[in-house]
Amino acid sequence: MRLEPVAAAARGCLDLLLPRTCAVCDRLMDEGDRRLACGRCWARVRALPAPQCDRCGHPRGRERCGWCALLPPYVRAARSVCWIPGGTGGAIVHALKYAGWKALAPEMGAAMARLPWPADVVAERTALVPLPLAASRERERGYNQSTELARTVGRAWGIPVWDEVVERSHATRTQTGLTPEERRSNVSGAFRVRAGARSALRGAHLVLVDDVITTGATFSACARALFAGGARIISLVTFGRAPALGDRP
Repeated sequence: MRLEPVAAAARGCLDLLLPRTCAVCDRLMDEGDRRLACGRCWARVRALPAPQCDRCGHPRGRERCGWCALLPPYVRAARSVCWIPGGTGGAIVHALKYAGWKALAPEMGAAMARLPWPADVVAERTALVPLPLAASRERERGYNQSTELARTVGRAWGIPVWDEVVERSHATRTQTGLTPEERRSNVSGAFRVRAGARSALRGAHLVLVDDVITTGATFSACARALFAGGARIISLVTFGRAPALGDRP
């Protein structure tokens, strides 16, 4: 007896009795769509437009790229999928972080894994490093969303996820609502390389993974700790990116 038709029939009956709805917009899912976020939501995500800066991946709506100035000199490249906050991209991030929809991470990570990179980044990248959460916040949420995203990207790229090399040295306030200067002060010295991880970091090109980047303060603080711990160069990949001054998403 073939099990595939039986399983398909069972899924059909279940969908009839308990219709599946999108985790983001709450609309009924189209037949056969097994994702958590529906196709309509993914179609409404505001992707970062081209042309983009080769280094920081920010859309170049003016002659000079102003976003690169936010990145430390040892950062090679940064890439993001879409604009946030607000819009469908912001709603997807909110569902992952605050509504408990952990299983959205593979869908988001798949979009992150498809982003184009300079050839040297593709050739050199050693491992993915999820941006660590404070232990109290991870216990409250039940997972680190950056780690969940990194696992999908790592499988697609064929490189490991190093989620034990860097940690929070102390808890910080949420960055939401803080000015750029307050954000930098809030995360200053907030990260440290774990004991015994320096030998693995030595000479490595690491790709930090996070759900969103706003001013770059948190990323820069973590990248600084990794660089001081022996990493040769660091790149960054996120799902969402906040507009800079002068951008028109």
